[in-house]
Amino acid sequence: MNKNTISAMSIKDKEPYNPNDPDSVADFWDGARIEYKGKTIGTARRPGERGLQKKPKKIQVTLRLSPDILEHFKDSGKGWQTRVDEALREYVQTH
Repeated sequence: MNKNTISAMSIKDKEPYNPNDPDSVADFWDGARIEYKGKTIGTARRPGERGLQKKPKKIQVTLRLSPDILEHFKDSGKGWQTRVDEALREYVQTH
């Protein structure tokens, strides 16, 4: 058996699995996990839900920045929010 699998862990105590019934399909995949080389690398999730994170989640906030500061970071390309976070972290560590 291939160790790289996507498996449904359980089917709820309902009617038999019906691939044409959205509720039956959702119940089938509820609690499923994705494994690679014996290690769980993800779980089944609904659209818009985040999967397992490599690092702790960051907290979403609203922050007002000066236009020139925002432009500087955005002009540096994709990942500008991470660079703002790193700049703030560096400031906190040195002060």
